[in-house]
Amino acid sequence: MKIRKAVIPAAGWGTRFLPQTKAMPKEMLPIIDKPVIQYVVEEIVASGIKDIIIITGWQKRAIEDHFDRSFELEKYLQKKGKKKEFSQIKKISQLANFVYIRQKEERYGNAIPVLAAKPVIDKEPFAVLWGDEFISAKPPRLSQMLKVYQKYKGAIISAVRIESKDSLSRYGIAQMEPIEDNIFKIKKIVEKPLPAEAPSNLATHGAYILPPEIFEIIENLKPGRDGEIWLTDAINELIKRGFPVYGCEIKGGKYYDTGNKMEYLKTVFEFALSHPDFSKELKNFLKSLKI
Repeated sequence: MKIRKAVIPAAGWGTRFLPQTKAMPKEMLPIIDKPVIQYVVEEIVASGIKDIIIITGWQKRAIEDHFDRSFELEKYLQKKGKKKEFSQIKKISQLANFVYIRQKEERYGNAIPVLAAKPVIDKEPFAVLWGDEFISAKPPRLSQMLKVYQKYKGAIISAVRIESKDSLSRYGIAQMEPIEDNIFKIKKIVEKPLPAEAPSNLATHGAYILPPEIFEIIENLKPGRDGEIWLTDAINELIKRGFPVYGCEIKGGKYYDTGNKMEYLKTVFEFALSHPDFSKELKNFLKSLKI
């Protein structure tokens, strides 16, 4: 079946960014002048998917407001002759068809917001992309994954090489066998292994194409690490049942882990230093600090 829908889990507390995220969703943290989640939405749309389900919580209303129309703001910008800003604001609300679901499940874990999308997804395969991180790639990461899905079917997970061994314990690492070029068949995902125990340096993370069978697995999954329900555990169960799962190493992509304080700061600096409006001034300022 064609992938028509994408799910963005965005219901987490964002505790790593407290107190900033006490009243502001971590997905709305800005990369210069655009929130992280907008980069994720734009990737989905650029990959040909227009129906986007965002899983939120009671404290995430700002996400809904961001992708909604603001008639008062639009009128103000038109009145002031701010054509560029008016175009940017109006375009945001026209990016996709948005559906918002409030996560109400009492269980914790990153598989729970995926399960919340079940009523809207029904019996279709679907994509999942986290709302607090993104990969910059041409063609887009999800577009590359969709091509793999068309050829191999099964479930597809985006994969990124982790060059630093010390960083392996931050990700789910694939035990896999090569299929062709940048495609691997995944035998198992080891969640946050010690560097010496990692089966490879290929992190399976960030974006997924999943079958509807994943919902039943999540519903019956027992709590894993830290007493939470993990998507990795659900995918490993999918593999045990004989469902093929493939890793797609993203070509020409760079991963931005904007859910991490230091990586978020690095992302902001990188984007700022390449911004045409003020990169030169920023470089001069940094040089003046004599670091």
